[in-house]
Amino acid sequence: MNDSTFDPTNELAKEYLERENKEKQVLSLLLGNFLDKKDHILVQKTEMGGTEAYIGSVTLEWFAGRVHFASGLPLLQKKHNPETDNIEIDADSIDEIQQRPLDWSRQAPLVQYLAARKNHKFPPVLVVINQPWVDNPKAPEWDSEGRAKKSTTDFTPLDKDGKVGLLNVSEDNVTIYALDGQHRLMGVQGLMELIKTSKLQRYKKDKTADDSLITLADLTQQYQVDPAYLQSLPKEKIGIEFICAVNAGETRTEARRRVRSVFVHVNLMAAPLTKGQLAQLNEDDGFAIVARKIAVTHPILEQKPNRNPRVNWNSATVATNSTVLTTLQALQDMSERYLGHKFPHWKPFEKGLIPMRPENEEIEQGIEEFKKLFDSLASLPSYKILEHEDTPVLRRFSFEKGGGEANILFRPVAQVAIAQALGFLVFKKGLSLASIFKKLRKFDQQGGFTGMEYPQSLWYGILYDPNKKRVQVSGKDLAAKLLIYLLGGISDPMEIAGLRKALANARTVEDRTIGFNGEFVEPKEVGLPPLI
Repeated sequence: MNDSTFDPTNELAKEYLERENKEKQVLSLLLGNFLDKKDHILVQKTEMGGTEAYIGSVTLEWFAGRVHFASGLPLLQKKHNPETDNIEIDADSIDEIQQRPLDWSRQAPLVQYLAARKNHKFPPVLVVINQPWVDNPKAPEWDSEGRAKKSTTDFTPLDKDGKVGLLNVSEDNVTIYALDGQHRLMGVQGLMELIKTSKLQRYKKDKTADDSLITLADLTQQYQVDPAYLQSLPKEKIGIEFICAVNAGETRTEARRRVRSVFVHVNLMAAPLTKGQLAQLNEDDGFAIVARKIAVTHPILEQKPNRNPRVNWNSATVATNSTVLTTLQALQDMSERYLGHKFPHWKPFEKGLIPMRPENEEIEQGIEEFKKLFDSLASLPSYKILEHEDTPVLRRFSFEKGGGEANILFRPVAQVAIAQALGFLVFKKGLSLASIFKKLRKFDQQGGFTGMEYPQSLWYGILYDPNKKRVQVSGKDLAAKLLIYLLGGISDPMEIAGLRKALANARTVEDRTIGFNGEFVEPKEVGLPPLI
Protein backbone atom coordinates (compact mmCIF):
# COMPACT_ATOMS: atom_id res chain seq x y z
CA MET A 1 0.00 0.00 0.00
CA ASN A 2 1.38 3.45 -0.92
CA ASP A 3 1.59 5.68 2.19
CA SER A 4 2.17 8.88 0.26
CA THR A 5 -0.86 11.10 -0.05
CA PHE A 6 -1.71 13.41 -2.91
CA ASP A 7 -2.48 17.03 -1.85
CA PRO A 8 -4.29 18.81 -4.71
CA THR A 9 -3.99 22.16 -2.93
CA ASN A 10 -0.19 22.02 -2.90
CA GLU A 11 -0.10 20.99 -6.54
CA LEU A 12 -2.38 23.88 -7.55
CA ALA A 13 -0.26 26.35 -5.59
CA LYS A 14 2.88 25.01 -7.24
CA GLU A 15 1.36 25.32 -10.73
CA TYR A 16 0.18 28.84 -9.97
CA LEU A 17 3.64 29.95 -8.82
CA GLU A 18 5.30 28.39 -11.85
CA ARG A 19 2.84 30.12 -14.19
CA GLU A 20 3.33 33.45 -12.36
CA ASN A 21 7.12 33.15 -12.70
CA LYS A 22 6.80 32.40 -16.41
CA GLU A 23 4.53 35.40 -16.87
CA LYS A 24 7.06 37.62 -15.08
CA GLN A 25 9.81 36.33 -17.35
CA VAL A 26 7.71 37.01 -20.44
CA LEU A 27 6.84 40.50 -19.16
CA SER A 28 10.51 41.15 -18.44
CA LEU A 29 11.47 40.16 -21.99
CA LEU A 30 8.71 42.29 -23.49
CA LEU A 31 9.63 45.32 -21.39
CA GLY A 32 13.28 44.80 -22.28
CA ASN A 33 12.39 44.95 -25.94
CA PHE A 34 10.30 48.08 -25.48
CA LEU A 35 12.85 49.83 -23.28
CA ASP A 36 15.59 49.19 -25.82
CA LYS A 37 13.77 51.43 -28.28
CA LYS A 38 15.81 54.63 -28.36
CA ASP A 39 12.95 56.78 -29.60
CA HIS A 40 10.41 55.71 -26.98
CA ILE A 41 10.17 56.16 -23.21
CA LEU A 42 8.15 53.97 -20.86
CA VAL A 43 5.69 56.27 -19.10
CA GLN A 44 2.59 56.29 -16.95
CA LYS A 45 -0.30 58.42 -18.12
CA THR A 46 -1.90 60.80 -15.61
CA GLU A 47 -4.66 63.38 -15.78
CA MET A 48 -5.27 66.30 -13.46
CA GLY A 49 -7.39 69.39 -14.00
CA GLY A 50 -8.09 68.35 -17.58
CA THR A 51 -4.36 68.18 -18.44
CA GLU A 52 -2.99 64.84 -19.57
CA ALA A 53 0.63 64.13 -18.69
CA TYR A 54 3.10 61.29 -19.05
CA ILE A 55 5.57 60.54 -16.27
CA GLY A 56 8.84 58.67 -16.76
CA SER A 57 12.58 59.03 -16.29
CA VAL A 58 15.54 59.81 -18.52
CA THR A 59 19.31 59.85 -18.09
CA LEU A 60 21.01 63.14 -17.30
CA GLU A 61 22.84 62.80 -20.61
CA TRP A 62 19.55 62.51 -22.52
CA PHE A 63 18.02 65.38 -20.55
CA ALA A 64 20.95 67.68 -21.33
CA GLY A 65 21.02 66.78 -25.01
CA ARG A 66 17.35 66.56 -25.91
CA VAL A 67 15.59 69.18 -23.80
CA HIS A 68 15.72 72.87 -24.74
CA PHE A 69 15.01 76.05 -22.80
CA ALA A 70 11.39 77.21 -23.02
CA SER A 71 12.45 80.48 -24.59
CA GLY A 72 13.25 78.51 -27.76
CA LEU A 73 9.60 77.64 -28.40
CA PRO A 74 8.84 78.75 -31.96
CA LEU A 75 5.99 81.01 -30.87
CA LEU A 76 8.56 83.11 -28.97
CA GLN A 77 11.32 83.07 -31.58
CA LYS A 78 10.69 86.69 -32.58
CA LYS A 79 11.93 87.92 -29.20
CA HIS A 80 14.37 85.10 -28.40
CA ASN A 81 17.91 86.24 -27.54
CA PRO A 82 20.17 83.30 -28.53
CA GLU A 83 23.07 84.71 -26.50
CA THR A 84 21.31 84.47 -23.13
CA ASP A 85 18.53 81.98 -24.01
CA ASN A 86 16.09 84.53 -22.58
CA ILE A 87 13.11 86.38 -24.05
CA GLU A 88 13.56 90.09 -24.67
CA ILE A 89 10.54 91.60 -22.93
CA ASP A 90 8.72 94.40 -24.72
CA ALA A 91 5.13 95.44 -25.46
CA ASP A 92 4.79 92.71 -28.10
CA SER A 93 6.21 89.78 -26.14
CA ILE A 94 5.05 90.49 -22.58
CA ASP A 95 1.76 88.63 -23.09
CA GLU A 96 3.57 85.52 -24.33
CA ILE A 97 6.29 85.23 -21.69
CA GLN A 98 6.10 81.86 -19.99
CA GLN A 99 9.37 81.77 -18.05
CA ARG A 100 11.28 83.91 -15.59
CA PRO A 101 14.65 85.07 -16.96
CA LEU A 102 17.44 82.53 -16.62
CA ASP A 103 20.10 83.38 -14.06
CA TRP A 104 23.33 81.99 -15.50
CA SER A 105 25.28 82.75 -12.32
CA ARG A 106 23.47 79.73 -10.83
CA GLN A 107 25.00 77.24 -13.27
CA ALA A 108 28.37 76.84 -11.53
CA PRO A 109 26.91 76.19 -8.04
CA LEU A 110 24.45 73.67 -9.51
CA VAL A 111 27.26 71.85 -11.35
CA GLN A 112 29.39 71.76 -8.19
CA TYR A 113 26.41 70.42 -6.25
CA LEU A 114 25.86 67.57 -8.72
CA ALA A 115 29.56 66.74 -8.98
CA ALA A 116 30.63 67.07 -5.35
CA ARG A 117 27.68 65.73 -3.34
CA LYS A 118 27.10 62.01 -3.68
CA ASN A 119 23.58 62.27 -2.22
CA HIS A 120 22.52 64.96 -4.70
CA LYS A 121 18.90 65.05 -5.87
CA PHE A 122 16.97 67.14 -8.38
CA PRO A 123 13.16 67.00 -8.35
CA PRO A 124 11.40 65.91 -11.58
CA VAL A 125 11.16 68.40 -14.41
CA LEU A 126 8.09 69.39 -16.41
CA VAL A 127 8.56 69.56 -20.17
CA VAL A 128 6.47 70.34 -23.24
CA ILE A 129 6.44 68.19 -26.38
CA ASN A 130 6.16 70.22 -29.58
CA GLN A 131 5.94 69.13 -33.22
CA PRO A 132 6.84 71.08 -36.39
CA TRP A 133 3.28 71.32 -37.65
CA VAL A 134 2.21 73.42 -34.64
CA ASP A 135 3.72 76.55 -36.17
CA ASN A 136 2.49 75.95 -39.70
CA PRO A 137 -1.13 77.25 -39.94
CA LYS A 138 -1.52 75.42 -43.27
CA ALA A 139 -0.40 72.05 -41.95
CA PRO A 140 -2.95 69.23 -42.45
CA GLU A 141 -3.01 68.67 -38.68
CA TRP A 142 -5.16 71.85 -38.36
CA ASP A 143 -8.81 71.75 -39.44
CA SER A 144 -10.70 74.50 -41.25
CA GLU A 145 -11.49 76.23 -37.94
CA GLY A 146 -7.86 76.30 -36.83
CA ARG A 147 -8.27 73.47 -34.33
CA ALA A 148 -5.76 70.67 -33.95
CA LYS A 149 -6.85 67.28 -35.28
CA LYS A 150 -4.31 65.50 -33.03
CA SER A 151 -2.13 66.06 -30.02
CA THR A 152 1.61 66.73 -30.15
CA THR A 153 2.14 63.68 -27.92
CA ASP A 154 2.21 60.20 -29.49
CA PHE A 155 1.41 57.62 -26.80
CA THR A 156 1.11 53.86 -27.36
CA PRO A 157 -0.66 52.12 -24.44
CA LEU A 158 0.59 48.72 -23.28
CA ASP A 159 -2.29 47.87 -20.93
CA LYS A 160 -6.03 47.57 -21.41
CA ASP A 161 -6.79 50.77 -19.47
CA GLY A 162 -4.28 52.87 -21.41
CA LYS A 163 -2.44 53.99 -18.32
CA VAL A 164 1.04 52.59 -19.03
CA GLY A 165 2.78 52.73 -22.37
CA LEU A 166 5.42 54.18 -24.65
CA LEU A 167 5.80 57.86 -25.49
CA ASN A 168 7.33 58.67 -28.85
CA VAL A 169 10.22 61.09 -28.38
CA SER A 170 11.84 60.55 -31.77
CA GLU A 171 14.21 63.39 -32.56
CA ASP A 172 12.83 63.47 -36.09
CA ASN A 173 9.28 64.13 -34.90
CA VAL A 174 9.31 66.12 -31.68
CA THR A 175 11.14 68.92 -29.91
CA ILE A 176 11.08 69.11 -26.13
CA TYR A 177 11.22 72.27 -23.99
CA ALA A 178 11.65 72.64 -20.22
CA LEU A 179 8.60 74.35 -18.77
CA ASP A 180 9.55 73.93 -15.12
CA GLY A 181 13.17 73.04 -14.42
CA GLN A 182 15.16 75.37 -16.65
CA HIS A 183 17.87 75.95 -14.05
CA ARG A 184 18.08 72.20 -13.44
CA LEU A 185 18.60 71.83 -17.19
CA MET A 186 21.25 74.54 -17.08
CA GLY A 187 23.04 72.70 -14.27
CA VAL A 188 22.95 69.31 -16.00
CA GLN A 189 24.16 70.80 -19.29
CA GLY A 190 27.03 72.40 -17.40
CA LEU A 191 27.87 69.08 -15.78
CA MET A 192 28.02 67.36 -19.18
CA GLU A 193 30.34 70.08 -20.45
CA LEU A 194 32.58 69.76 -17.41
CA ILE A 195 32.81 65.98 -17.84
CA LYS A 196 33.52 66.32 -21.55
CA THR A 197 36.08 69.15 -21.47
CA SER A 198 37.35 69.02 -17.84
CA LYS A 199 36.39 72.67 -17.37
CA LEU A 200 33.37 74.96 -17.26
CA GLN A 201 33.17 78.70 -17.80
CA ARG A 202 31.47 80.63 -14.99
CA TYR A 203 28.87 83.20 -16.03
CA LYS A 204 27.24 86.28 -14.62
CA LYS A 205 23.42 86.49 -14.50
CA ASP A 206 23.14 87.65 -18.11
CA LYS A 207 25.54 84.95 -19.38
CA THR A 208 28.50 87.25 -19.82
CA ALA A 209 31.65 85.33 -18.98
CA ASP A 210 33.07 85.63 -15.48
CA ASP A 211 36.79 85.75 -14.83
CA SER A 212 37.09 82.17 -13.61
CA LEU A 213 36.54 78.54 -14.54
CA ILE A 214 35.51 75.38 -12.71
CA THR A 215 38.00 72.61 -13.42
CA LEU A 216 38.12 68.93 -12.55
CA ALA A 217 41.37 69.64 -10.69
CA ASP A 218 39.52 72.16 -8.46
CA LEU A 219 36.78 69.64 -7.67
CA THR A 220 39.32 66.94 -6.89
CA GLN A 221 41.24 69.23 -4.58
CA GLN A 222 38.31 70.86 -2.77
CA TYR A 223 35.84 67.98 -2.61
CA GLN A 224 37.97 64.88 -3.30
CA VAL A 225 35.83 64.05 -6.35
CA ASP A 226 36.80 60.76 -7.99
CA PRO A 227 37.08 61.23 -11.80
CA ALA A 228 35.70 57.70 -12.32
CA TYR A 229 32.64 58.62 -10.24
CA LEU A 230 32.17 61.77 -12.31
CA GLN A 231 32.13 59.72 -15.52
CA SER A 232 29.20 57.68 -14.13
CA LEU A 233 26.94 60.70 -13.60
CA PRO A 234 25.59 61.00 -17.18
CA LYS A 235 23.84 57.64 -16.72
CA GLU A 236 22.00 58.76 -13.60
CA LYS A 237 18.27 59.28 -14.09
CA ILE A 238 15.99 62.21 -13.39
CA GLY A 239 12.20 62.16 -13.21
CA ILE A 240 10.44 63.85 -16.11
CA GLU A 241 6.82 64.75 -16.82
CA PHE A 242 5.68 65.44 -20.39
CA ILE A 243 2.69 67.53 -21.45
CA CYS A 244 1.69 68.37 -25.00
CA ALA A 245 2.14 71.77 -26.62
CA VAL A 246 -1.22 71.37 -28.35
CA ASN A 247 -4.14 69.10 -27.41
CA ALA A 248 -6.50 67.69 -30.00
CA GLY A 249 -9.34 70.20 -30.50
CA GLU A 250 -7.34 73.24 -29.33
CA THR A 251 -6.51 76.33 -31.32
CA ARG A 252 -2.95 77.55 -31.21
CA THR A 253 -3.96 80.49 -28.97
CA GLU A 254 -5.79 78.21 -26.54
CA ALA A 255 -2.81 75.88 -26.39
CA ARG A 256 -0.41 78.73 -25.66
CA ARG A 257 -2.63 80.04 -22.85
CA ARG A 258 -2.96 76.55 -21.33
CA VAL A 259 0.79 75.94 -21.34
CA ARG A 260 1.49 79.34 -19.87
CA SER A 261 -1.18 78.79 -17.21
CA VAL A 262 0.35 75.44 -16.21
CA PHE A 263 3.71 77.12 -15.72
CA VAL A 264 2.26 79.89 -13.55
CA HIS A 265 0.29 77.42 -11.43
CA VAL A 266 3.33 75.19 -10.87
CA ASN A 267 5.34 78.15 -9.63
CA LEU A 268 2.55 79.65 -7.51
CA MET A 269 1.88 76.36 -5.71
CA ALA A 270 5.57 75.73 -5.03
CA ALA A 271 5.94 78.24 -2.19
CA PRO A 272 9.56 78.46 -1.06
CA LEU A 273 10.49 77.45 2.47
CA THR A 274 10.94 80.27 4.94
CA LYS A 275 14.39 80.73 6.48
CA GLY A 276 13.00 79.36 9.72
CA GLN A 277 11.67 76.26 7.98
CA LEU A 278 15.02 75.74 6.26
CA ALA A 279 16.77 75.98 9.62
CA GLN A 280 14.38 73.33 10.98
CA LEU A 281 15.06 70.88 8.15
CA ASN A 282 18.68 71.50 7.15
CA GLU A 283 20.84 68.44 7.79
CA ASP A 284 23.89 69.70 5.87
CA ASP A 285 24.55 73.04 7.56
CA GLY A 286 26.53 72.50 10.77
CA PHE A 287 25.45 75.86 12.16
CA ALA A 288 21.75 74.97 11.67
CA ILE A 289 22.25 71.59 13.35
CA VAL A 290 23.93 73.22 16.37
CA ALA A 291 21.22 75.92 16.59
CA ARG A 292 18.41 73.33 16.60
CA LYS A 293 20.10 71.33 19.34
CA ILE A 294 20.54 74.34 21.63
CA ALA A 295 16.98 75.53 20.88
CA VAL A 296 15.47 72.35 22.30
CA THR A 297 17.94 71.54 25.09
CA HIS A 298 19.22 74.74 26.69
CA PRO A 299 17.29 75.73 29.86
CA ILE A 300 16.78 79.32 28.73
CA LEU A 301 15.23 78.20 25.41
CA GLU A 302 13.75 74.71 25.80
CA GLN A 303 10.02 74.11 26.04
CA LYS A 304 8.93 73.64 29.63
CA PRO A 305 5.52 72.92 31.22
CA ASN A 306 3.65 76.02 32.37
CA ARG A 307 5.99 78.32 30.41
CA ASN A 308 5.32 80.10 27.15
CA PRO A 309 7.51 79.00 24.20
CA ARG A 310 10.85 80.82 24.00
CA VAL A 311 11.59 80.16 20.30
CA ASN A 312 9.65 81.20 17.19
CA TRP A 313 10.29 78.23 14.87
CA ASN A 314 9.01 79.68 11.59
CA SER A 315 9.17 83.45 11.36
CA ALA A 316 12.39 85.45 11.33
CA THR A 317 10.79 88.26 13.36
CA VAL A 318 9.27 88.64 16.82
CA ALA A 319 5.93 90.41 17.19
CA THR A 320 5.53 93.18 19.76
CA ASN A 321 3.44 91.11 22.16
CA SER A 322 5.08 87.77 21.47
CA THR A 323 6.41 85.94 24.52
CA VAL A 324 9.29 84.26 22.68
CA LEU A 325 12.87 85.25 23.37
CA THR A 326 14.26 84.65 19.89
CA THR A 327 13.72 82.84 16.58
CA LEU A 328 15.28 79.70 15.14
CA GLN A 329 16.60 81.77 12.25
CA ALA A 330 18.33 84.14 14.69
CA LEU A 331 19.80 81.16 16.55
CA GLN A 332 21.23 79.83 13.29
CA ASP A 333 22.70 83.26 12.48
CA MET A 334 24.14 83.44 16.00
CA SER A 335 25.61 79.97 15.60
CA GLU A 336 27.25 80.88 12.29
CA ARG A 337 28.62 84.22 13.47
CA TYR A 338 29.90 82.80 16.77
CA LEU A 339 31.24 79.44 15.64
CA GLY A 340 32.25 80.57 12.14
CA HIS A 341 35.60 81.74 13.54
CA LYS A 342 36.28 78.28 14.99
CA PHE A 343 34.83 76.24 12.13
CA PRO A 344 35.28 78.35 8.96
CA HIS A 345 35.24 75.20 6.81
CA TRP A 346 31.59 74.62 7.79
CA LYS A 347 30.71 77.37 5.34
CA PRO A 348 30.45 76.48 1.63
CA PHE A 349 33.43 77.41 -0.53
CA GLU A 350 31.35 80.01 -2.33
CA LYS A 351 27.94 81.62 -2.20
CA GLY A 352 25.13 79.50 -3.60
CA LEU A 353 26.61 76.12 -2.72
CA ILE A 354 25.10 73.74 -0.20
CA PRO A 355 27.52 73.23 2.71
CA MET A 356 28.98 69.77 3.40
CA ARG A 357 27.77 68.23 6.66
CA PRO A 358 30.57 68.33 9.27
CA GLU A 359 31.79 65.20 11.01
CA ASN A 360 29.72 64.23 14.07
CA GLU A 361 32.68 64.86 16.36
CA GLU A 362 32.94 68.45 15.15
CA ILE A 363 29.19 68.96 15.49
CA GLU A 364 29.43 67.84 19.12
CA GLN A 365 32.26 70.33 19.68
CA GLY A 366 30.13 73.07 18.13
CA ILE A 367 27.16 72.21 20.34
CA GLU A 368 29.37 72.33 23.45
CA GLU A 369 30.86 75.72 22.50
CA PHE A 370 27.45 77.20 21.67
CA LYS A 371 26.04 75.85 24.94
CA LYS A 372 28.81 77.65 26.84
CA LEU A 373 27.78 80.88 25.12
CA PHE A 374 24.15 80.44 26.20
CA ASP A 375 25.16 79.45 29.71
CA SER A 376 26.99 82.78 29.88
CA LEU A 377 24.13 84.75 28.30
CA ALA A 378 21.75 83.25 30.87
CA SER A 379 23.88 84.81 33.62
CA LEU A 380 23.12 88.38 32.44
CA PRO A 381 20.82 90.31 34.81
CA SER A 382 18.37 91.05 31.98
CA TYR A 383 17.90 87.35 31.28
CA LYS A 384 17.65 86.53 34.98
CA ILE A 385 14.43 88.57 34.96
CA LEU A 386 12.92 85.92 32.66
CA GLU A 387 12.48 83.69 35.70
CA HIS A 388 9.54 85.87 36.79
CA GLU A 389 8.80 88.17 33.85
CA ASP A 390 7.73 87.56 30.22
CA THR A 391 9.57 89.08 27.27
CA PRO A 392 7.10 91.65 25.81
CA VAL A 393 7.60 94.31 28.49
CA LEU A 394 11.37 93.89 28.24
CA ARG A 395 11.34 94.15 24.44
CA ARG A 396 8.77 96.87 23.71
CA PHE A 397 9.58 100.55 23.28
CA SER A 398 8.21 102.90 25.91
CA PHE A 399 5.83 104.54 23.43
CA GLU A 400 4.20 101.23 22.43
CA LYS A 401 1.01 100.04 24.09
CA GLY A 402 1.84 98.69 27.53
CA GLY A 403 5.27 100.33 27.49
CA GLY A 404 8.58 98.55 27.86
CA GLU A 405 12.31 98.74 28.51
CA ALA A 406 13.48 98.58 24.86
CA ASN A 407 16.18 96.08 25.84
CA ILE A 408 18.28 94.99 22.85
CA LEU A 409 18.89 91.57 24.41
CA PHE A 410 15.30 90.71 23.50
CA ARG A 411 15.69 91.64 19.83
CA PRO A 412 17.00 88.93 17.43
CA VAL A 413 19.10 91.42 15.46
CA ALA A 414 21.01 92.43 18.60
CA GLN A 415 21.40 88.81 19.70
CA VAL A 416 23.08 88.06 16.39
CA ALA A 417 25.35 91.12 16.70
CA ILE A 418 26.40 90.07 20.21
CA ALA A 419 27.20 86.53 19.04
CA GLN A 420 29.24 87.96 16.17
CA ALA A 421 31.27 90.15 18.52
CA LEU A 422 31.84 87.43 21.08
CA GLY A 423 32.84 84.88 18.45
CA PHE A 424 35.59 87.24 17.28
CA LEU A 425 36.78 87.97 20.82
CA VAL A 426 36.83 84.31 21.92
CA PHE A 427 38.16 82.55 18.84
CA LYS A 428 40.24 85.31 17.21
CA LYS A 429 41.44 87.34 20.18
CA GLY A 430 41.63 84.45 22.64
CA LEU A 431 39.60 86.09 25.41
CA SER A 432 37.68 83.86 27.80
CA LEU A 433 33.91 83.90 28.11
CA ALA A 434 34.33 84.27 31.88
CA SER A 435 36.29 87.53 31.55
CA ILE A 436 33.95 88.86 28.85
CA PHE A 437 30.76 88.21 30.80
CA LYS A 438 32.18 89.64 34.00
CA LYS A 439 32.28 92.93 32.07
CA LEU A 440 28.93 92.39 30.32
CA ARG A 441 27.09 91.72 33.59
CA LYS A 442 28.40 95.05 34.90
CA PHE A 443 27.40 96.77 31.62
CA ASP A 444 23.91 95.23 31.86
CA GLN A 445 23.47 96.28 35.51
CA GLN A 446 24.28 99.86 34.50
CA GLY A 447 21.51 99.79 31.87
CA GLY A 448 23.83 99.39 28.88
CA PHE A 449 21.38 97.18 26.98
CA THR A 450 18.11 98.99 27.79
CA GLY A 451 16.43 102.13 26.46
CA MET A 452 17.74 101.89 22.90
CA GLU A 453 15.15 104.50 21.82
CA TYR A 454 16.82 107.26 23.85
CA PRO A 455 19.81 109.34 22.67
CA GLN A 456 21.68 108.38 25.86
CA SER A 457 21.85 104.79 24.57
CA LEU A 458 24.88 103.63 22.62
CA TRP A 459 22.50 101.73 20.32
CA TYR A 460 20.46 104.82 19.33
CA GLY A 461 20.79 105.30 15.56
CA ILE A 462 22.48 101.93 15.25
CA LEU A 463 19.97 99.28 16.29
CA TYR A 464 17.18 101.85 16.67
CA ASP A 465 16.05 104.13 13.83
CA PRO A 466 14.94 107.42 15.49
CA ASN A 467 13.35 108.60 12.26
CA LYS A 468 11.12 105.58 11.67
CA LYS A 469 10.96 104.65 15.37
CA ARG A 470 11.72 101.00 14.86
CA VAL A 471 14.53 98.46 15.07
CA GLN A 472 17.20 98.94 12.42
CA VAL A 473 18.61 95.66 11.07
CA SER A 474 21.26 97.39 8.93
CA GLY A 475 23.13 98.45 12.09
CA LYS A 476 23.95 94.88 13.10
CA ASP A 477 27.59 94.87 11.97
CA LEU A 478 28.33 98.28 13.50
CA ALA A 479 26.76 97.14 16.78
CA ALA A 480 29.07 94.11 16.78
CA LYS A 481 32.15 96.29 16.18
CA LEU A 482 31.15 98.66 18.99
CA LEU A 483 30.78 95.75 21.38
CA ILE A 484 34.21 94.41 20.36
CA TYR A 485 35.63 97.87 21.09
CA LEU A 486 33.88 98.17 24.46
CA LEU A 487 35.35 94.82 25.51
CA GLY A 488 38.89 95.82 24.55
CA GLY A 489 39.11 93.98 21.26
CA ILE A 490 40.22 96.96 19.11
CA SER A 491 43.51 98.75 19.68
CA ASP A 492 44.50 100.13 16.28
CA PRO A 493 44.12 103.97 16.33
CA MET A 494 42.97 104.15 12.72
CA GLU A 495 40.32 101.49 13.30
CA ILE A 496 39.13 103.30 16.42
CA ALA A 497 38.92 106.60 14.50
CA GLY A 498 36.89 104.91 11.78
CA LEU A 499 34.56 103.44 14.37
CA ARG A 500 34.01 106.83 16.00
CA LYS A 501 33.16 108.33 12.60
CA ALA A 502 30.73 105.48 11.84
CA LEU A 503 29.04 106.06 15.21
CA ALA A 504 28.65 109.78 14.47
CA ASN A 505 27.21 109.03 11.03
CA ALA A 506 24.72 106.59 12.55
CA ARG A 507 23.51 109.30 14.93
CA THR A 508 23.09 111.83 12.11
CA VAL A 509 19.52 112.34 10.93
CA GLU A 510 18.81 114.77 8.08
CA ASP A 511 22.31 116.30 8.42
CA ARG A 512 21.87 116.89 12.15
CA THR A 513 23.95 114.82 14.57
CA ILE A 514 22.45 113.88 17.93
CA GLY A 515 24.82 113.70 20.90
CA PHE A 516 24.46 111.40 23.88
CA ASN A 517 22.83 114.27 25.81
CA GLY A 518 20.04 114.48 23.22
CA GLU A 519 21.27 117.84 21.86
CA PHE A 520 22.36 118.54 18.27
CA VAL A 521 26.15 118.60 18.04
CA GLU A 522 28.91 118.61 15.47
CA PRO A 523 29.75 115.07 14.26
CA LYS A 524 33.30 115.34 15.60
CA GLU A 525 31.86 115.96 19.10
CA VAL A 526 30.40 112.43 19.19
CA GLY A 527 33.00 110.33 20.96
CA LEU A 528 33.22 106.67 21.77
CA PRO A 529 32.11 105.62 25.25
CA PRO A 530 34.70 104.36 27.75
CA LEU A 531 35.65 100.69 27.72
CA ILE A 532 33.68 98.46 30.04
